[in-house]
Order: sequence, then C-alpha cells, then structure tokens
Amino acid sequence: MAAGSPRPTSRDVARAAGVSQAAVSLVLGDKWRGRVSEPTAERVRQAARELGYRPNLAARNLRLGSTRTVLLVVPALTTEFFAGVYTGAARVAAEHGFGVVLYPSPEGIGPARDPFASAPAALDGVIASSMAADALTAIRGDKLPLVMLDSDPAGSTGAATVNLDIRDGVRQIAEHLLSLGHRRFLHLAADIPSWTFEVRARELAERLTAAPGTELRTATAPLSIDGALAAAETALSAPGPRPTALVCDDDKLAAGAYKAARRLGLRIPDDLSVTGLDDLALATALDPELTTVRLDAELFGERGMKALLAVLDARTPARDDIPVCLVIRGSTAPPGTP
Repeated sequence: MAAGSPRPTSRDVARAAGVSQAAVSLVLGDKWRGRVSEPTAERVRQAARELGYRPNLAARNLRLGSTRTVLLVVPALTTEFFAGVYTGAARVAAEHGFGVVLYPSPEGIGPARDPFASAPAALDGVIASSMAADALTAIRGDKLPLVMLDSDPAGSTGAATVNLDIRDGVRQIAEHLLSLGHRRFLHLAADIPSWTFEVRARELAERLTAAPGTELRTATAPLSIDGALAAAETALSAPGPRPTALVCDDDKLAAGAYKAARRLGLRIPDDLSVTGLDDLALATALDPELTTVRLDAELFGERGMKALLAVLDARTPARDDIPVCLVIRGSTAPPGTP
C-alpha cells in the first residue's frame, strides 16, 4: 500500500477476493470452517495479505463492549520507579491480550486533564497510585473497575488495593540504625499528603518511641533534591545536639541530604548516617553508596495488573503485601565512627 493511501477495509478485501464482507469476517475471525470452503478462505487471506489489511480492533472491541485497554495513573515520571511499575503491568497485560496506557498526573499529584473524551467508554479499568488519586475524578476513572496502589485498604475507593510492605521496610531501617547505637534521629519527610508517606512517618515514630533514650525530629521537604537540600541543611543546623542518623522518605531526598551534609562539613557515615527508601539507580551513584529499602517496582506493577484482571473476572485478588528488604551499604555506621 502506498504511503498516504487510505487504510484498506474489509470491503476492499471482499472485492479483491470476490466474496461477501460476511465471508471476510468469518475467515479473518477464524470462524469460517463449515461455512466457507477452504479455497475461498485461502483466497480471502491472500487478498488481505496483498492489500495489507488489518482488522479494526477498536471497532470490534467497542461492539463487544470491551477495549482490552487499561489506564495506569501515576505521579509525574520523575524517577524510574514508576517506569518499573509500568513495565511489570504491561508484561502481565500483554500475556492476557490487554494494552496499558500510561498517564502521568501533571504535577505528581492533583487534578489532571481528561486524556479521553470519555474514559469509561475508552477503557476497561484503571490502576492508580494513591499519590495520583486526585486525577481519577477528573478523568472519571473512579467510575471504572479500579485497583489502587500504595493505598489504605480500609479507606480505598478501589475494588482492590495492592501494597508494598512499606511498614516493614521502615521497621528494618529503624532496627538497623538502633542496633548501630543511634539515638538522635532526623526524619526527612516528603511534603505530600499521601497514605504511603503517612505510614512511613507513623511507623518510624512508633519504632523509635519504643526504644529508650531516643529523640526524633522531623523536617518536611518537596520530593526533589533541591528541596531536600534546603530542608536538611536547615534541620541539621538547628540549635541543640545534632542528629546522628537521618531517615529519608525516598532516595531522592537522601541525595539532597548528602549535599546538605557536605555543605555543613559533615562526613557520611562518620558524622551522619543516612538511609533512603526505593533503591533507585541513584542509590549506588551516591558516594558512599546509600543504605536503603529495595522496592520491587516491576513486581508491584505485575500484582496491580493481576488484581485488576481478577476484578474484571469477578475473582478475589491476592491481598498480601509485597515483601521489601533493607540493602545495607556504606552510608550507615555507628555514631561517632572515626
């Protein structure tokens, strides 16, 4: 077919093969046996090949009431984590004949423009991060079968929730730092009203409060390296005994904390131990390499897609949280190490 030529239709195939459009539909839909002769079926297939004809799957799916398309709504793609979530979701989707449309919420959180004239008409379901949940109302995704990621199971608007075991990840960080002998802590918290960050703050406070002689301060920062740099520099310069351990809500905040420590003449981990959460590629680019909690983003996406497929099939999705693990590297050591 020449460039710019109209897309061939089933009518064109029927004309070329000398058959009816109904016969073309039967043959290309693999429903011809017993209704169309083998030579006729081969003639239709040959005509379709020569014309470069491809069935209009969108029109077919609309007739069937299904588009086999899922929307994945995530915060703005500022780290590779949500790229991993997409990769995992798309892998499972492809195995079941579904496609995944990735939709980043413009500012990371908050309302977003509707990417479709009518999301319910164009999609079979939605997978959404709680950090981008406000976008659901704008795109009317909350009217579709919905699976929430990183969301409070007790208060989720979705038919199912899929979570990483963030609480256990924070527990592992706290126990690691306490076992090293740290008692003065600074929590560099993401300034985002999201369930996943609320869990981190609550679990850290509970773990440290239960240990005798501990002190915990909190500083909030935008989820950016520059924001973390400013917040950490201010908090580490505050009057009183300086914290010996800095617990960051994610690796990007930890990178900002590294810059703040160096500006203040502090050595990591000799003067200040630092931890992150995510285990992005950034974690091993820092010097020293960052102690952080590894989150399996691709498995997270896979489980989200499997949960949505279960919802669409009226099955009960798996409810167990995805395990996480602490990766100990060079950014943590006992306080006052020479």
